[in-house]
Amino acid sequence: MRNEKQTDVIIIGGSYAGLAAAMALGRALKKVLLIDSGLPCNRQTPYSHNFLTQDGQTPANISAIARQQLAKYPTVQFLNDLATDAVQTKTGFNIRVASGENFHAHKLIFATGIRDLLPAIPGLSDCWGISVLHCPFCHGYEVKEKKTGILGNSDYGFEFSRLIRNWTADLTLFTNGSAKLTPEQYATLQEQHIPIVEKTIRQLVQEDGYIRHIVFEDGTTAPVTALYTHAPFEQHCPLPEKLGCGCTTEGYLITDNTQQTTIPGVFACGDNTTRLRTLANAVSMGTAAGIAVTKSLITIQS
Repeated sequence: MRNEKQTDVIIIGGSYAGLAAAMALGRALKKVLLIDSGLPCNRQTPYSHNFLTQDGQTPANISAIARQQLAKYPTVQFLNDLATDAVQTKTGFNIRVASGENFHAHKLIFATGIRDLLPAIPGLSDCWGISVLHCPFCHGYEVKEKKTGILGNSDYGFEFSRLIRNWTADLTLFTNGSAKLTPEQYATLQEQHIPIVEKTIRQLVQEDGYIRHIVFEDGTTAPVTALYTHAPFEQHCPLPEKLGCGCTTEGYLITDNTQQTTIPGVFACGDNTTRLRTLANAVSMGTAAGIAVTKSLITIQS
């Protein structure tokens, strides 16, 4: 690429939200540098769903099409690198990347996503996004009526079991140890014929990311085709926090209705700001961020 040391906007994160923001800015004739290290959160997911015109496409193919379409906008530049430092200046922000280069922009957009902190169960990370799932609206149709498990406990295990029952009646709650359910919750699950297994899990036996069965510490097993779980997370990129951007109690970046964070001139979009982890939502938020940044730049430059 042709390195632009000075640009209007730097977008950090080149998945769907970042690409959508780049398109909105490119179409508004703004100079954009999109920095991406090539590690999207959904890189193991075989297919994306619930996105009109692209349902069932691979995440990589959707990204490739987006980049091809962005190539016609000459003010949009791509850099395959890792942003390692961010400093606020009087005129904007300086960004340093792992290769040692420095770039300056009037505005920043973080489309950096989150990093899931998966349970330390052997085999689980190999299945993440393939047969160990977080969202039935993204993946539930593909495993409808299949033998399905919920890995969870307490309120999450109870509520998610009731939700997933919409897609399959062949459902078991695995609490990975003693169940922490209220008597009322326990009775409700029994009434809905959802078994509760309180054994500690030793590992998931899988093949190419597809679960074959769960192995418990006592040596017994349970076959499942899909397993839903809720993993804690952290921000994938530490730079928003370094700049002083505020976070919610859950750990998401705080944004207003223009996608601006608590630091003026710094915007965020996509999974780093919301529970709603869908491709369509990321594109929507990225477009909104790109439009808002364009308007703020026009105000500065007029």
